[in-house]
Amino acid sequence: MTKQVHAAHILVKTEKKAKEVLDKIHKGESFAEMARKYSDCPSGKNKGDLGWFGKGKMVPEFERAAFEGDKGKVLGPVKTDFGYHIIKVLDKK
Repeated sequence: MTKQVHAAHILVKTEKKAKEVLDKIHKGESFAEMARKYSDCPSGKNKGDLGWFGKGKMVPEFERAAFEGDKGKVLGPVKTDFGYHIIKVLDKK
């Protein structure tokens, strides 16, 4: 059972923008570069890296996607009160 997830994300205000960024990633653009360029979260300066987190540390929608997602996968868009997230699951333990 997964106890912690190491994830990165890109946070944008609209679903449309999230889908545009996700499309660029699927076409080969670097997740890290897209985070630096588009993320509204301060973590964007650090390639979107959120570090390791356990259950109960993130909003429920984000946490569910990150814990259920496969390592190495890019997920989203995931809607929360903060906006729309594109999540990359970097590792699990």
